[in-house]
Amino acid sequence: MTYLYRLIIIVETLLSTNVIYGQTSTWSAKALWISPCYTEDSVMRPCPIFRKQFLISKNITSAKAYITALGLYEGTLNGKRIGKGYFTPGWTSYDYRLQYQVYDVKELIQRGKNEISVIVAEGWYRGTYGHFMARNNYGREAGLLVQLEITYVDGAKDLIVTDSSWYSSTGPILHSDIYNGELYDARIEPKDWSAVNVIPAPPAALVPTVGEPVEQHEPIHPVGVFQTPKGEQVIDFGQNMSGWVRFRVRGNPGDTIKISHAEVLDKAGNFYTGNLREAKAIDIYVLNGNNEEVFEPHFAWHGFRYARVEGCTADTVSFRAIPLYTAMKPAGTFSCSSPLINQLHQNIQWSLRSNFFDIPMDCPQRSERLGWTGDAQVFCRTASFHYDVKNFYNKWLLDLKVDQRGDGSVPNIVPNLYRKLGKRSGVAGWGDAAAIVPWTLYWVYGDTAMLREPYSSMKAWVDYITSVSRDDLWTAGGYGDWLAPGDSTSLPYIDQCFWAHSTQILINSAKVLGYTDDTDKYAALLRRIKSAFLAHYVDGEGKAISNTQTAYVLALEFDMLPDSLRPKATKRLAELIRSNNNHLSTGFLGAPYLLHALSNNGYTDIAYDLLNQDTYPSWLYPVKMGATTIWEKWDAIKPDSTVQATSYNHYSYGAVGDWLYRVVAGIDAASPGYKKIIIRPHPGRGVNWVKASYECPYGKIALNWKIEGDKVNMQVEIPQGTTATICIPGKNSMEVGAGSYVFQGINNNPKSIQ
Repeated sequence: MTYLYRLIIIVETLLSTNVIYGQTSTWSAKALWISPCYTEDSVMRPCPIFRKQFLISKNITSAKAYITALGLYEGTLNGKRIGKGYFTPGWTSYDYRLQYQVYDVKELIQRGKNEISVIVAEGWYRGTYGHFMARNNYGREAGLLVQLEITYVDGAKDLIVTDSSWYSSTGPILHSDIYNGELYDARIEPKDWSAVNVIPAPPAALVPTVGEPVEQHEPIHPVGVFQTPKGEQVIDFGQNMSGWVRFRVRGNPGDTIKISHAEVLDKAGNFYTGNLREAKAIDIYVLNGNNEEVFEPHFAWHGFRYARVEGCTADTVSFRAIPLYTAMKPAGTFSCSSPLINQLHQNIQWSLRSNFFDIPMDCPQRSERLGWTGDAQVFCRTASFHYDVKNFYNKWLLDLKVDQRGDGSVPNIVPNLYRKLGKRSGVAGWGDAAAIVPWTLYWVYGDTAMLREPYSSMKAWVDYITSVSRDDLWTAGGYGDWLAPGDSTSLPYIDQCFWAHSTQILINSAKVLGYTDDTDKYAALLRRIKSAFLAHYVDGEGKAISNTQTAYVLALEFDMLPDSLRPKATKRLAELIRSNNNHLSTGFLGAPYLLHALSNNGYTDIAYDLLNQDTYPSWLYPVKMGATTIWEKWDAIKPDSTVQATSYNHYSYGAVGDWLYRVVAGIDAASPGYKKIIIRPHPGRGVNWVKASYECPYGKIALNWKIEGDKVNMQVEIPQGTTATICIPGKNSMEVGAGSYVFQGINNNPKSIQ
């Protein structure tokens, strides 16, 4: 690979968005980038405010506002907020792609004098962000670009754009930092408005927004207020989440309210912030003293369940937690007879909400919040059962594509904040997101564009691995089976399995797109990869050199073994689980596939034993310990209530949700986009009934089953435009079309439908 690949990707991006150096066909050449001309504080940079006044003398038929910024922005027209989105224009690979949003603002414009005002904060663009707590990661200057298009009833048009006629100042937001929080002094009014600087357009392509915006969601009421052993005043909202605290308060001018945020309490019951790393996660509000005041931050968010309040009396009436996450459309529902599994499902959903914050982030609380590619790919299918994630992931894949290096290697985080530091990229299970995520989206939504657009990226990734392999063996090293509680699985073993998996996905994609030459080429490569795997990592009896659960899981799920060895490998996997007292020992790469490897190979009973296990390590152990989200570590809180400095809101282990929908409930796609559906529930011990539904591209799939005595009763709903294979326990499968179906008195024999 050469840097020609990088050039091709950039050109593809430009062509796909009709871009001509910083402009698109929707932007007028009259709109100019502006920046404040005052000298900024070198430590705490206040948020600049830009404004423009204009007159409207006749009735209008439409008004659209196009807005983007170097930083984050919040706009108002005549004092009313523009749009419902927060943290716009979103986080993209700013060197190559800068999103803009389009708003219908007709109802905000009035006859006579009007004023448009936009606040710009530092955000990801130039704020303190990343492990190294660096500033100005993408640029030093705050910038704004606005185009307001007004059409009158007589057909005439007006264009209000950012240019040298705008003014700037600062206001009450003295500083707003994603990690550290917001400092807001309500006594300060913008004044001393000064001219703006017109600055050169950044080199990034201006592209329309692809995904849904981050929005506020239903407020969460406190479940209680208490005092810690240290005497701290703490509100418990009962749910770990990402967002901020909104409160109402009365007081004197200059009174200061400080809100600190934490996910857990320590063993003694005190407010614990030891897992936040460098993030302060504190919002400060200074009162103006005029009647009742309401505050919530504008450009900082936090991961928290608990809020420590200083400067006023906390209560359950004046304080609310406001969840913030990407406004995706809900897709699936799941409930069953097990309260613990239901809480697990809810925890998965809350970790998704907390971390699907414009990009798929790893955590919402500490000084990280990065788009780790490994986390994103292992959770993609589970995410699709909870929400319609098509646009969300597609937007992120566009950033992955432009951040992919010239040699085809994929950064470990996207957007690649560390692109200038030369940090390592291209490791198994992380870089494979370039192949796994597009194929998952295609399989779930059935749109070939989801393969065609990222195909060159998928191919470049596989070619990169091939270029650095020796004798058909890839030994990149990397993170491996991250945070596995058991023995480590050989890194070269993992490398080889994921190389094969991405190559198989590339072959499948080439077949769908009709790329015959690529199909033949990579099929030959896959044969060599698997042959080398068998020769170096598995003996003639199917025993892996790494005698770990993950080793057998990957070999089984990635089809690395001939049929003759699969039963032996599955038996060894089962023996490892039984010898571990029916506990898992898998990490980030093994856990998502563990239960599938068992149920796909005749060991559903052991899979249920693992699912129902509630002692460490297991999915239900955190639930028993009071978790309301998924933890980064299986034992983030020890059995003796000792807390660890880790993330308590990390969706990766929530990938088990895929198994809940596809196996426990039994809803799965038999062809891309659910055009052909398979209904195949696996009733198992510990679960007596299930109610589940999923909104596929054709409509609602619903499935209820219940064990009554030695029989299973089942109800199925299939949407119009699809067909389904229904696998009935104890009977032959049947092919059906759209409609509702009831099956009663079915023999409860789980093995009959495996």
